[in-house]
Amino acid sequence: MAKDFSFDIESDFDMMEMTNALDQTKREISQRYDFKGTDSTIDFDEEKKGLVLTGDSDYKVDAMMDIIESKMVKRALSLKILDKSSPKEYASGDRIRQKITFKKGMDSDKAKRISKIIRDTYPQAKAQVQGDTIRVFSGSKDDLQGVMQLLRSDESIDIPLQFTNYR
Repeated sequence: MAKDFSFDIESDFDMMEMTNALDQTKREISQRYDFKGTDSTIDFDEEKKGLVLTGDSDYKVDAMMDIIESKMVKRALSLKILDKSSPKEYASGDRIRQKITFKKGMDSDKAKRISKIIRDTYPQAKAQVQGDTIRVFSGSKDDLQGVMQLLRSDESIDIPLQFTNYR
């Protein structure tokens, strides 16, 4: 039996699930009464690195955002994927556009901060930064489960985290 147990922490998401959530959102928008006769759209941007929401009013853009978020939750996608920091802008024809980018990947500062959180809470667990992933080692499976629970519940971590390669 292995001496140490481990798992990897990554910041990524399933693009196919995001595509499915977007398709479901488009279908719901086409059928909803409050969107009938309006020119409201939601699509990926050119490089598929985010979403572009376009609507007649703030209400329509906010409603589309609520719909996509509910579809993402149903498909087990974290809402931390969406970076909603860009402001709404006025487009041609009295339309409002908002660009939402996807958060993907983990820079070294965030990786160091996450490993510090792990060290401070679980000193017997070892966190090792390996590029854009963090490998966590411990002799106890309970400690690893506790680290996962801690990171899932920590609100200061603003990136989506996945736990893979559990051994």
